[in-house]
Amino acid sequence: MMTTASDYIARIEGTCGAESDIIVVLKFDKKDQALEKIFKKAILKNKIAGMIYDLRFEEYSFRVYASGKIIFRGIQSKQTLNKILDALLLESIAKKD
Repeated sequence: MMTTASDYIARIEGTCGAESDIIVVLKFDKKDQALEKIFKKAILKNKIAGMIYDLRFEEYSFRVYASGKIIFRGIQSKQTLNKILDALLLESIAKKD
């Protein structure tokens, strides 16, 4: 069975657009596995109290919370969000620096 990004995501809140925040909440039972994948592929820009991580992947910046919540800012479309999530959560795509 093929894994998809939705296997790791409990829900997505918010709307796409230049000024909108999109909150992606990871499934509790898959959170640690998903965070491990994200940390391997994204570039760490800042770490706050070991609980909040500012990351960059390609040209996108986002914040990851140890609780399994991810906040994306300025994502213009759902297709872009899905592309980013697929790249971060699926095995076939390597880290880009």
